[in-house]
Amino acid sequence: MSDSSDTSSARPAPAQTPLGQTIYLAPEGFVQDLVAELGDVAAVEDRLVFTDGPARPAAWAQNIWHDPVRIEFASIKEGARALRSIQRNWALWTLRHHRRASLIQDNLPHVSAKPVVFPSPLPTAPLGSWTLLDENTIVAAARCSSPYRHGEVTFVENRTVPPNRAYLKLWEALTLFGEQPGPGDRCIDLGACPGGWSWVLHELGASVVSVDKAPLDPAIAALPRIEFRQESAFGLKPQDVGPVDWLCCDVICYPTRLLRLVNQWMESGLAKRFICTLKFQAETDHETARAFAAIPGGRVVHLHHNKHELTWMWPAAPV
Repeated sequence: MSDSSDTSSARPAPAQTPLGQTIYLAPEGFVQDLVAELGDVAAVEDRLVFTDGPARPAAWAQNIWHDPVRIEFASIKEGARALRSIQRNWALWTLRHHRRASLIQDNLPHVSAKPVVFPSPLPTAPLGSWTLLDENTIVAAARCSSPYRHGEVTFVENRTVPPNRAYLKLWEALTLFGEQPGPGDRCIDLGACPGGWSWVLHELGASVVSVDKAPLDPAIAALPRIEFRQESAFGLKPQDVGPVDWLCCDVICYPTRLLRLVNQWMESGLAKRFICTLKFQAETDHETARAFAAIPGGRVVHLHHNKHELTWMWPAAPV
């Protein structure tokens, strides 16, 4: 039956066949890191990585499609009807047959992709992901790991005050954390220069101990609740700082050195929450990333605003 003659909405939607797989969407440029992390994979389609069985922890996945199904359909309207029969909101990931896929998406309810105003809570409406494997085969997952379209968190940016764009990483991490610092909280920002993360924490009402060997941007250093210590983050002992509600670290260093610093602070018991960036100098240090992932109660993710980096958060809400 052709698309133009598909006028009946009374017919039952096409059958859904479980794939028995999980699909992972890799961040742009990091497919091989995701494949290396997952190990045994069934197939790779552009940035989509298929594995057999249930989902595995995957820091290098921008989004994870849980329990995907295969849907055979004959027409554009039939394909859209099949997706609508599962749930309302869908995000298209185009692999091939782009025009046909777009026409199916056009027959689905519109999903807003407006930039997020920080701070905002995580979206609660279910958002599924789907793609066309071929002209008449949809693969779709009603449940995904990210509530954002393809795991892409975009913000209404402040282009005037922050001294660089690194603040977007902390905005995203705090959004995923589901909790933010506030008035009365004491934070430490390790590797603070030029001060983007300190600015975020200060704007939320917290007091901030900013630590770096290089000076802060003068406008950030002049903020009333910023205490700047011009020294190495690695030479600073937790006992020299005292209790903090949040330890944030975007310092440039090898991940092994960051792990030692984190362990020191965790053993001290003086930091209640952590948000730290693992920065990879050349090759990805998967071993150290696994060591961070193995810390009970934490979570390692690749943020949309990360580059060749991962972000470790502790404690982490269940995914």
